[in-house]
Amino acid sequence: MSSPRIKTVPRHNATRREKLYLSAIFEGGKITARHLWKNVTDINAVETLEYPEEQPTDITPRYRGLHRLTQREDGTIRCVACFMCATACPAQCIEIVATERTDGVDEKMPSVFNIDTLECVFCGYCVEACPCDAIRMDTGIFSVTGKRREDFVLDRERLLAHRGAFGEEVSRA
Repeated sequence: MSSPRIKTVPRHNATRREKLYLSAIFEGGKITARHLWKNVTDINAVETLEYPEEQPTDITPRYRGLHRLTQREDGTIRCVACFMCATACPAQCIEIVATERTDGVDEKMPSVFNIDTLECVFCGYCVEACPCDAIRMDTGIFSVTGKRREDFVLDRERLLAHRGAFGEEVSRA
């Protein structure tokens, strides 16, 4: 006996054959077999990339690659340790420790700036949240390899060593 709150909606015009979904499964199998046959018989039509010897050439400037920290014209770090990027990060993979700045440019700067790329989802929220244009994801580096977990944590020096891959070093801030 059904509950008075549950409303059952019957399917109309569905035959027993349609309810089994066998025709839909068969159609999907036919499409898959057709693509497989086409790829097996004409192997030159399949586009392949011999990675890592051959690098992709279709990376656009909007591509979100590995992170980098930008510098001012005088070589100082642009980051003012405002924690906006760490706050905006949904993966919480950014660690910042602020210290007082002695050069008089700003009040503070990061003494520690780490990004754990194993936890990062490469969403770009940190770039959007940064008011100083200190962090960017335009390095063009799209594969990170390592043998230990520590190899995937980018520290401040590694982030400053990365350069932009698309030639735009002028600040957008």
